[in-house]
Amino acid sequence: MSRSPATEKVLPGDPPGGRRAALVWGVGTSVYLVAVVHRTSLGVAGIDAADRFHIGASALSSFSILQVLVYAGMQIPVGLMVDRLGTKKVLLLGAVLFTLGQGAFALSHSYGMALGARAVLGCGDAMTFVSVLRLGSRWFPARRGPMIAQGAALFGVAGNLVSTVVLSRVLHSAGWTPTFLGTALVGALVLVLVALFLKDHPEGYEPAPVEHAGLTYVRRQIAAAWSEPGTRLGMWTHFTTQFSGMVFLLLWGLPYLVEDQGLSRGTAGGLLTLVVVANMFFGMVFGQLISRHHGARMPLTLGVIAATAAAWATTLAWGGGHGHDPMWLLIALCVVLGACGPASMIGFDFARPANPPERFGTASGIVNIGGFTASVLTLLAVGLLLDATGDNYRIAWSSVFVLQAVGTAQILRLRRRAQRLERERIAVSRVESVHRLPAAVTSE
Repeated sequence: MSRSPATEKVLPGDPPGGRRAALVWGVGTSVYLVAVVHRTSLGVAGIDAADRFHIGASALSSFSILQVLVYAGMQIPVGLMVDRLGTKKVLLLGAVLFTLGQGAFALSHSYGMALGARAVLGCGDAMTFVSVLRLGSRWFPARRGPMIAQGAALFGVAGNLVSTVVLSRVLHSAGWTPTFLGTALVGALVLVLVALFLKDHPEGYEPAPVEHAGLTYVRRQIAAAWSEPGTRLGMWTHFTTQFSGMVFLLLWGLPYLVEDQGLSRGTAGGLLTLVVVANMFFGMVFGQLISRHHGARMPLTLGVIAATAAAWATTLAWGGGHGHDPMWLLIALCVVLGACGPASMIGFDFARPANPPERFGTASGIVNIGGFTASVLTLLAVGLLLDATGDNYRIAWSSVFVLQAVGTAQILRLRRRAQRLERERIAVSRVESVHRLPAAVTSE
């Protein structure tokens, strides 16, 4: 039986998409972009922050540690908030919090006030990504899901690019307070856009309410998701791949390049930009490879881990640890670090087939906690080692290898069982599809 183009692929309850959906989703992703600008702004201001607040390396690292801790701890609660309150309310609250946090950070002159400001910022930042993913699922057809997720990630990379390219130059020319206060005002602007133009879903597509049985429901969801080897494999993949590049961009990359490698701030900022650009490139390449060849997930994961370890080992050991490294080696390191973020997204691809749709949010939250936990540990380790060794960056960055070894061991331990269970589920799904086929044909 022939179908008209207008009705092909349209499922009951499937949102229509279209220009209005793109506009609404664009407003939501603009909030995420600004949140990432706020999150990564300290990465280009680490040296200035140390001078402004008269603090050492370990105290400086506590800014990012607290911010990332808050972000990681909020992942599962935010998912529950989005389900209960809707996307618009959570994004509004997130924008209010990260705007207030960035504004307070701009005006801070004491270490304690600045630390509190970063905690508030991290809380608001944590409310954006999950909200944007849910917003896309409410406005676009299900078949657009992979494109929506990839697009949201690219907006985050764009926010990182704004920090490394724009904020670093503005900070050098305008100073601390105007730079951070200006970014806070941008946060206020997107807050207004959300209030005026964002809606949770199109008219007539309101989701059915879901009953949540309080703490019992939460415990059951977390326990069921964690019991799946695919969820744990995804978490350890995220843990092992993300942290090295994130810590480099979030805080310690600029001081390392300027203070240890003797580069100018402009040149160091250019290398940070290279990490972000490489992130965008590898994100598109990995996405295409995995969508066409699902079996590429594990080789890509282990390949990025090996390449990252080799790049750091070569960089830290060059010339016996004395003098500056050649520029070509620093460029190679930054290109490899650009693959860390896209590789960490593979963790979600391990967890997704291991969990039913009603557990996707919980499982994704568990996966997302992995990389941020590793980032917190590395931020702390680098800061403490710098203080203990008199700013020896080569010893401090060697802490990367410890976390990589722990994470890789867990990946190798879990991968076969997770992949076997995934193959079994796929086989069962295919059999069920074959059994349903005659009924579907008859109904047409």
